Amino acid sequence: MKRADFPYLADWFAITFRWMAIVALAFSLILYMDGQWLPLALLAGSLVWNLTMTVLAVFNQRLPAHRTLNTLVDLAISMTLFGLTGSATTPIQWVGVLAIAPSAMYFELRGALLIAVMATALETGILYFLFPAQFNLLVVEYLGGLNLAIGLVFGGLSLPLMKRVRTTYHELVRKQHESETAIQRRERERLQAFFDMIETFSSTFNYKRVLEVGIQAGIKAMGLSEAEGARLLAAFFLFEDHTLRYVVGQGFPQRDQNLPLAAQEGILRKALQSGEPQIHHGACDDPELSELVALHTCQSLLIIPLLRGMNVYGILLFAHPDQNFFPPERVEYLMIVGHQAVIAIQNARLFADLQEEKERIVQTQEEAQRKLARDLHDGPTQSVSSIAMRLNIARRLLHQNPTAAEEELAKIEELARRTTQEIRHMLFTLRPLVLESEGLEAALKAMAEKMRDLYQQNVVLDVDPTAVSALDSTQQTVVFYLCEEAVNNARKHAEASQITVRLKYVTNYTDIIGLEISDNGKGFNVNEVMGSYERRGSLGMINLRERADLVNGLLRVDSAPGKGTRIRVFIPLTEEAMDRLHGRVRA
Repeated sequence: MKRADFPYLADWFAITFRWMAIVALAFSLILYMDGQWLPLALLAGSLVWNLTMTVLAVFNQRLPAHRTLNTLVDLAISMTLFGLTGSATTPIQWVGVLAIAPSAMYFELRGALLIAVMATALETGILYFLFPAQFNLLVVEYLGGLNLAIGLVFGGLSLPLMKRVRTTYHELVRKQHESETAIQRRERERLQAFFDMIETFSSTFNYKRVLEVGIQAGIKAMGLSEAEGARLLAAFFLFEDHTLRYVVGQGFPQRDQNLPLAAQEGILRKALQSGEPQIHHGACDDPELSELVALHTCQSLLIIPLLRGMNVYGILLFAHPDQNFFPPERVEYLMIVGHQAVIAIQNARLFADLQEEKERIVQTQEEAQRKLARDLHDGPTQSVSSIAMRLNIARRLLHQNPTAAEEELAKIEELARRTTQEIRHMLFTLRPLVLESEGLEAALKAMAEKMRDLYQQNVVLDVDPTAVSALDSTQQTVVFYLCEEAVNNARKHAEASQITVRLKYVTNYTDIIGLEISDNGKGFNVNEVMGSYERRGSLGMINLRERADLVNGLLRVDSAPGKGTRIRVFIPLTEEAMDRLHGRVRA
């Protein structure tokens, strides 16, 4: 068996002529041959054969040596009928048409004439051997003339018919080739668009440039003509301050570009909640998108949400005046663009976050250096200068008043001892070795003792050892510096008689630890202080927030003038606790 992509038209014509011959012969046998059953049975066999050929033609299949086999079977059946009926003296003398007509479709005029000659020769032999009484030259000439006439008629008809069949076949082949070539070209262009998009996404961290390339890649992936592409509206809307804002696109006027979208209702909300593309047909009657003037003439709208895990970045919007512009195939291509754009946005934002983190580290280092310089200037430097001045006074008093000189030397000794304590406290703050060797609880106790000895500041500790053991070494280090920063701020600014440090599990939670530093000092206006940090140049509260972020913690500062200050940091121990603590839910 062999199969073709196109119908075997020659087979269909041969089958048609065979059906016509079978029906005509059947009527002739019934009407003029008194219903002889043997010829009718043979004709039924021809009917079954033609039915089989019809089924093969329906499925565009052929037998090996299909044309020759059909011609020989037709010739055999027609000559057998001739022999069974003695056709030289019956009304079915033209039985040879059963073989001649189909052969004309297969082999055209030459084939039809050849089969006519073969049929005449076989009929002559049948008459000679089976019906000698009918055999004579006039009968042979009559049968030969009849067969040749049939061959000339059907052979002549086959010439223009088969020419038309060949032309049709070659046209179908040409169109199929052109269609396949066009499909392959579109696929190459589509793949090239995707490759260019991925290459651009990988080579730049400019997310606007990335999104522009994504839109152009989407248009190329759909295989649009220049005119169709010009009618297509496309845009990326990303979240900024909890509203969708236009970033890049084509076809949107300036008014639409400046319009924020809340994404709290309609198709936008549905797309972001479901995480699946949403298609809207008909005029844009969406409660939010109807505000965009450019969409008023569009009959088909596609919204692709830009999501990654629990993060919601925005939407990719396409719109077109054609109501059926977004079949499933196009939606799949545009979803690929959306997924790649999300990855590129993530990379761009991670790079931006990295840059900000580098700047923050530099600022932190600079602030630490300034803080160290201030502490050295306000503490040990002043003390050393004072020691030098008092030594000069003591040297003078040594000759004039030895008793006063001895008292002055005692004061210098106390000042030197105090300066040593200050320097040791500064070294302890820079690198608390006790934290590395004995852990957080011991480090906090050492800090409280130094505060009491050096600054006469009362620091009360309330630490749960099981909570400390639940923290890893990195978290313990961050907690220590949070306490040190908060206690120092309270010592310097609060004028508090007591500072309390508590570290315990949060009530009713076994996966969240709470750190609280409170004082009974003068307090302050939180909003006013936080709002003026850039002007004041101090990073105290900002340092607290950044250190809380290092342990994925949540910082809360409660204070008011005259009511003291309470700083709380909630530290999650698991990812579930972190999501619960920060209220991370999809918009």
